[in-house]
Amino acid sequence: MDHDPVPDDRPETERVSTGVLPPDTDVRALVTAGYERYLHLNEGAVADYIPALAAASPDAFGVCVAGVQGRLFSIGDSDQEFAIESISKLFVFALVCQALGHEEARRRLGVNSTGLPFNSVMAIELNDDRTMNPLVNAGAMATTSLVPGTTADEKFESIVAAMSRFAGRRLVMDDDVYASETATNDRNRGIAHLLDGYGRMYCDPDLATDVYTRQCSVRVSARDLAVMGATLANGGVNPMTGEQAIDTRYCKRVLAVLATAGLYEHSGQWLYDVGLPGKSGVAGGIVTVSPGKGGLGTFSPPLDAAGNSVRGQRITRYLSEALGLNLFTSAPTA
Repeated sequence: MDHDPVPDDRPETERVSTGVLPPDTDVRALVTAGYERYLHLNEGAVADYIPALAAASPDAFGVCVAGVQGRLFSIGDSDQEFAIESISKLFVFALVCQALGHEEARRRLGVNSTGLPFNSVMAIELNDDRTMNPLVNAGAMATTSLVPGTTADEKFESIVAAMSRFAGRRLVMDDDVYASETATNDRNRGIAHLLDGYGRMYCDPDLATDVYTRQCSVRVSARDLAVMGATLANGGVNPMTGEQAIDTRYCKRVLAVLATAGLYEHSGQWLYDVGLPGKSGVAGGIVTVSPGKGGLGTFSPPLDAAGNSVRGQRITRYLSEALGLNLFTSAPTA
């Protein structure tokens, strides 16, 4: 997958996106209003193909907004922990960009949307480069195979350390979720071996599958997701700790892939409705990033047919409009 060099025609100073969040009182009131609006929404179903996730309460609902200045606005079950699942793909891709550079990451992983479900084998066979982006399972396991470290433990520690820098606290794995997913991940193991046959896995495929399963089992909360999103919105600096989680130059590359592939085959609809990069997880989490403003984390286990939280999508769309987050919104000049 060769690419012609991209001309470096950037201005000496690049402007960041879209200003600031509204005043604190307005943000707090709007987060509360959105939460109350969708609290009793009764749509979707809790994931049951991973037994450890099937026991989640369909009534759980948490929301948190984190601004790039370190302001937090949370409500409901925003501190309840759950498995990060596919949202981990975003932050492992950030780690690989940091380790290899964004051009090498693109060469090995791809950055185009598949337009097909997250676990599609057909997408691998139809695409000459096999891995199309790091946010579907095939590309995600290839991404994990590129993480620094030679053993499974070394690679997993690299991932946990990286995600913890984004969250601003040490994250841990849920052993029950890991065991449950390990017992049900035959399809992922098959995908990893298929990619290995095409030369698109960069370590032992079984090792990569195991580490990928571990990373999906790391526990986070809606508050964590908001802070992790705000770190990407803040040029890679965690607004709560001041720690640089990723070089600023890579943030826009990570967010570009997130915008086009974060919600799988529904990514276009998501961008049309919400106007922001976002990533969902099958345990009910969604992280959304408004560059220059902050991050939004939501948690609600009932999912739609594509595996995305129903309440999470609805309140994110509401807050994107209410808080003026949508990247595509403009007004005529005076």
